[in-house]
Amino acid sequence: MDMIKPRTLSGFMELLPGKQAQMERMMEILRKTYALYGFAPLDTPIIEDAQILLAKGGGETEKQIYRFAKGDSDLAMRFDLTVPLAKYVALHYNDLAFPFRRYQIGKVYRGERAQRGRFREFYQADIDIVGDGKLDILNEAEIPSIIYQIFKAFGLSRFQIRVNNRKILNGFYAMLSLSERAGDIMRTVDKLDKIGADKVRTILVEDCGISQEDAQEILKFIAISGTNAQVLSALEGYRGRSEIFDLGLDELKAVTENLGAFGVPEENFAVDLTIARGLDYYTGTVYETTLLDHPEIGSVCSGGRYDNLAGYYTDRPLPGVGISIGLTRLFYVLDEQGLLNPEMNSAPADALVIPMTDDRCAAISLAQSLRNQGVRVQVYGEQKKFKQKMSYADKLGVPYAILLGEDEIAAGKCSVKDLRTGVQVTVSAQEAAELILADVKKSGSSAVILEK
Repeated sequence: MDMIKPRTLSGFMELLPGKQAQMERMMEILRKTYALYGFAPLDTPIIEDAQILLAKGGGETEKQIYRFAKGDSDLAMRFDLTVPLAKYVALHYNDLAFPFRRYQIGKVYRGERAQRGRFREFYQADIDIVGDGKLDILNEAEIPSIIYQIFKAFGLSRFQIRVNNRKILNGFYAMLSLSERAGDIMRTVDKLDKIGADKVRTILVEDCGISQEDAQEILKFIAISGTNAQVLSALEGYRGRSEIFDLGLDELKAVTENLGAFGVPEENFAVDLTIARGLDYYTGTVYETTLLDHPEIGSVCSGGRYDNLAGYYTDRPLPGVGISIGLTRLFYVLDEQGLLNPEMNSAPADALVIPMTDDRCAAISLAQSLRNQGVRVQVYGEQKKFKQKMSYADKLGVPYAILLGEDEIAAGKCSVKDLRTGVQVTVSAQEAAELILADVKKSGSSAVILEK
């Protein structure tokens, strides 16, 4: 039989154990942070009825979706976590307590052309707060505090959560009698960071049919900058000309006023009128998060407020607010930029117990005793030379080797060797556990991401 060459499909990420441990640490931080804010875990099916997933699809979504038939069923693989959430809330409405707060970390699939930093299979990490008919603005103020806690826990401090409100933008375009073209304008303005003001002006005039005067007024408006207080003060100058603008400004002020109470420092939060988010269903507050020292990475966490999550599945109005982190892409670009902490302990065990006698019962009992105290332990049972056993521990990155020979067994002790320093001590099993756990606790606090 011909051998099949092993390969991984283009656009699918497959990590070695050390890198996978770093990815798992990021997921652990996300789960712990989301849980701190009272979000319930959710896991929806990867495969759904195609009609469900494509209810609000069409266009690019339908081109990218993985769709297939199985018997008489028309099936598709989820392309995000929001549409499955909408179906879930509509289906289980009577069993849920509102506002419903959920988090989900799961793989999604898009059949687009694979390229650097873009994947066909990738993890998204989402949170959403869904209301029943109404949802208080306080929820929109809470979201930046969750983003802040996540990125601080990752080990970052130089990041900025940029916030705007779509009502402000819609109201401003209404002032210019451009409401019918507001969607096209916002999608164009959303490209400002990538293509610059001159190209945005050209697209507004030539492609969107905006006059030179209105294009200039738009660029002047989105260029309002300064401290959050200065931007909000400048926006007050437009008050009274559009009801929807005034409502958006009130909402934006409510969000900024509550951020201090939620513990978000001013340096990590900015009102930015260029933020619009490309998706049309955002209706209120919108968010984008960037790493200040790495603007080339783009937004690493985005989302916003929407008025009707499940309109394709139920008549009930279900407003919500949520954010999404493209975890696979974020991990990829952080690794590419050398920002993942190489000193983070990614070993699968804290200690490797190495029997030094033919009778390995004592080693097995010792390992079990250590596990009962919370130490992650592997017993090395292969019949190999001592040097090969130590080489195995080194390759795994296991910090401690525990040697158990006749002398140790007779004394009721074990020899614990720190493989990083070479220091070796002979102690009881209890003392070995305390020594290793203290070190694990210390090393476990190391950040997964390093700022440079």
